Amino acid sequence: MRSTIQISRGIESLFGTRDENIRLLETALTVRTHLLADCIEVEGEDACVARAIRILEDYSSLMRDGHVFSNGDLHSFLRVVTEDSEVSLRQLVLSGKQRSFGKKVLAPRSVNQRRYVEAIERNDMVFGIGPAGTGKTYLAVAMAVAAFLSKKVSRIVLTRPAVEAGERLGFLPGTLQEKVDPYLRPLYDALFEMLEAERVEKLLERNTIEVAPLAFMRGRTLNDAFIIIDEAQNTTQEQMKMILTRLGFNSKMVITGDITQIDLPTGRRSGLLDANDVLRGVPGITFIHFDDTDVVRHVLVQRVVKAYDRYQVATTGRQLSLKLDNAERPADAVATALTSPPGVAPVDAASEPQSHAG
Repeated sequence: MRSTIQISRGIESLFGTRDENIRLLETALTVRTHLLADCIEVEGEDACVARAIRILEDYSSLMRDGHVFSNGDLHSFLRVVTEDSEVSLRQLVLSGKQRSFGKKVLAPRSVNQRRYVEAIERNDMVFGIGPAGTGKTYLAVAMAVAAFLSKKVSRIVLTRPAVEAGERLGFLPGTLQEKVDPYLRPLYDALFEMLEAERVEKLLERNTIEVAPLAFMRGRTLNDAFIIIDEAQNTTQEQMKMILTRLGFNSKMVITGDITQIDLPTGRRSGLLDANDVLRGVPGITFIHFDDTDVVRHVLVQRVVKAYDRYQVATTGRQLSLKLDNAERPADAVATALTSPPGVAPVDAASEPQSHAG
């Protein structure tokens, strides 16, 4: 099937940097496109062409209505609508209405991001769980800034566990605050994107915005505050229970984490995994799970996440197969095979020559 659609404006935005948007459309829907003098021609299977034309019609309609796609927005939207045939581009763009977060105006770039923002608006405790680059922390800080500026809360508390990702930062010079600041830098970065630097500095000085490691939260009750627990996959079960019970009156709490990047010592169960099991179904608590389609960083980040997921599945499958093979072998044979030096066949005790003392 071959069909054409006229697109009078926004061709540059539609094709994207190095044609990445149109290539995404072609790859995801298995169609071919050709740019003609005054229209775009789409060729492929009937159903695939029909879906591509619907997406292009929505794009053309949005452009006529004056909608402007910011850098990377259209690519994120196209990833969603090409993977979910129930979602239209127009519906996705209009439902993810832009919101003002201090000096930033943002709109959720995926269905899960929209659900996340709406969940934070409706609930006092929200868990955002998913891979790197899905906007979990960034959107949580944005919602905290919006709540503070609209006087819904009187302060913002940002915290995360001081756990290293393989490095050792304990010997850094400076005060205690200066030692823990490297752990908290992503939270500062998000704050400075939402508010002017001078204002952030003043709010930090007054402790209206508090950025502190998780250990500083013990024994406190956080009233009239927007609390964000970042990197929650690195909390222990005890730490997670402790921080969740800090929630006071007129407060919101958002807990974010990536369960594929746990830096706890071997044998320690993540408090985020524990909370996911214990608190699921508790009224007033919402869990939003992100996946690689929600990644809004460089397109390579999405590919990296997918590659690691595929590798983990393959590795788990090989380990399970090995366990099943060993389970089917006699226990003494398995033990002998494990203790025999490489390249040396195990010796049957019954056939081993006996030595006799003279």
